[in-house]
Amino acid sequence: MKLLRYGAKGAEKPGLCDPEGAIRDLSAVVPDIAGDVLTDAGLARLKALDWKTLPKVAGAPRLGPPVVRPLNYFCIGLNYADHAAETNSPIPKEPVVFLKSLGAYSGPNDDVRLPRGSHKTDWEVELGVVIGRDAHYVPEADALGYVAGYCICNDVSEREYQLERGGTWDKGKGCDSFAPTGPWLVTRDEVPDPQALEMWCDIDSTRMQHGNTRTMIFGVARLVSYISQMMTLHQGDIISTGTPPGVGQGKKPTPIFLKPGQSMRLGIAGLGEQQTRVVAD
Repeated sequence: MKLLRYGAKGAEKPGLCDPEGAIRDLSAVVPDIAGDVLTDAGLARLKALDWKTLPKVAGAPRLGPPVVRPLNYFCIGLNYADHAAETNSPIPKEPVVFLKSLGAYSGPNDDVRLPRGSHKTDWEVELGVVIGRDAHYVPEADALGYVAGYCICNDVSEREYQLERGGTWDKGKGCDSFAPTGPWLVTRDEVPDPQALEMWCDIDSTRMQHGNTRTMIFGVARLVSYISQMMTLHQGDIISTGTPPGVGQGKKPTPIFLKPGQSMRLGIAGLGEQQTRVVAD
């Protein structure tokens, strides 16, 4: 099942993408894609619906992020062995965890705005994990049972802010519009193995990233369990699980960074595609 939210910013409605690719409205069924809707029981109720009876949405409305703005948007740094190698970074002994500003949270096709004075903004296609029920001190063996589903995340990163201007990574990771998410939440039952997903990112018409979640250093179950030992994962929280090689910072002999007018097109097998336009703020 592919759940989504559509409509103007701040006024999104819940919906689903039907097997024919059309948007069906869920407004009469659930208030939004949040809360108990994300539990196994809530998702089972939606799956039991006859999608053909749901109102079809006309046209091609804007898609918002697939879940209501989460309480936490976790990100994992240097979580692909081949990406760590391209950045000349050592393999982490434990997951590198940071939080992305919720002001960055945006729809899958919304414009990405380059901050004024930015010269080193970069792309990162990532597998997003959406939490379905609160998780605290969860054993790794049980961790996937706390996942509602998966989505595409783009952990857009301003490398100068992140790495050259002191402090933590947050300055380079949390700029407005730096977390395009979606197009859909694909429920857990449709992703039998989150560690076997092809993923890619094109800048304009050039393939920059091509990887597979099997090269993650710490898999999804490990990440959910690990974070839950330190802080509660709440319903609707998102974990953006790291990126494969091919980021602009790692291009040799000269790094490549985004410029106004370019487009980013990202995809993960079974999770759809997103496409954003890069604009000056």
